[in-house]
Amino acid sequence: MSAIDDKYAALGGPAGFLGQPADAGAGSAEMSTRDGHGRFRDFQAGTIVWSPETGAHEVHGRIRDKWGQLRGEGGFLGYPVTDETGTPDGRGRFNHFQGGSVYWTPQTDAHEVHGAIREKWASLGWERSRLGYPVSDELALAGGHGRRSRFQHGVITWTPEGGARVDASVPIDDGTALNPVHE
Repeated sequence: MSAIDDKYAALGGPAGFLGQPADAGAGSAEMSTRDGHGRFRDFQAGTIVWSPETGAHEVHGRIRDKWGQLRGEGGFLGYPVTDETGTPDGRGRFNHFQGGSVYWTPQTDAHEVHGAIREKWASLGWERSRLGYPVSDELALAGGHGRRSRFQHGVITWTPEGGARVDASVPIDDGTALNPVHE
């Protein structure tokens, strides 16, 4: 048995939330990842991905969709380092990856957060902070001189000069300005 088979069995096998292998009846469909470094297998409701550094972890639903849009293990997020997990507040779900995280709620959909912006958000308390969940992926600032991620109740901006900071001057999604904060 492989590490993927072991993870599948630990998640309940065919009776678990992943369901049957997508290739049921076609023999073993554990395949090499695009980068040739790991392996994966698709199931009716998700994928289990393995690499020597990260082990085997499952990714499913809108988080898997977002990860795939960002080139999966071949993109900046890399391989998953956790299974999809519920957030402590019980409203959302997340997977951590080698290069960042993807968070999802029914209200916000799935968005990635990574690098210094992710570190700042984590230092504030993740989704339990005053910022809430991400509502955008990380975006380049006009002119390419920095990055920004929007959250339910605020924005974190990163620039080479200032690092990552909660930006009180940027309007949030409802068009109101953030209250000034001192970080």
